[in-house]
Amino acid sequence: MKIHTTALVTLIGGALVLSTATLSSAALTSSTSQSAQSASRQSATRSHQAHVTLTPSSAALATCFPKAKAKVTVDLTTDAKGKDTFSIAASGLKPRTDFTVFLLQQAGAPFGAAEYIGDFTTDRNGRGANTFSLIVEEAFAFNNATGARTDLNSIGFWFADPKDDDGCLGAKSPVTGFDGDGEAGVQMMNSGTTLLP
Repeated sequence: MKIHTTALVTLIGGALVLSTATLSSAALTSSTSQSAQSASRQSATRSHQAHVTLTPSSAALATCFPKAKAKVTVDLTTDAKGKDTFSIAASGLKPRTDFTVFLLQQAGAPFGAAEYIGDFTTDRNGRGANTFSLIVEEAFAFNNATGARTDLNSIGFWFADPKDDDGCLGAKSPVTGFDGDGEAGVQMMNSGTTLLP
C-alpha cells in the first residue's frame, strides 16, 4: 500500500512536470510565432515603399540651382492603416523659401488634375523636409459630373510665393495657382516619367 502511494505521488509529480514542460513549450512556441509575425510585418512595411527622385522642372531652374536635389519616400500602408506616409527631403534650393507640394496627373505642364498635399520651408542652407499623412497609393481625382476618374501618380512642388522665382526667371515670370491663396510661382521640381504605384 505504501509503495502504491509512492508510485502515485511520483506519477502525479511526473504529470505536473510534464504539464509544466508542455505549458512552457506552448508559451515559447507562441512567443516565437508572435516574433516571427512581427518581423514579417516590419519586413513587409520596409519593402512596401515607393522611392522617387525629383529633378528641376526646366533647364533654367537647373542652371540657377545646379545642386538641387529632392527625394520622396512613401510608406504604402493604405490597406493596413487607411493612409500612407509621404516624406520629402530637398537640398540645394533657394534658402528660407516656402514650397507647395502636389500629387499630379502629369508631372510637367499642363499638369492636369492636382491635389495640394502640403508645404515645406527651406532653411538658410536651402534644405527642407516634411512628412504628410494621406492616401497616396490610391490617390485620384473624380469628376462626378462626367464620371471620369484620374489617377494622381506624379509629384511636383512649386515656389509658394510668385516673387521667389524672380531671381532666376526674372520679374515677369509666370504666376500660377499652385498655392492656397491662388498665387504661386513656377514649379521647381517634379518626378518626370517616374510614377507612383
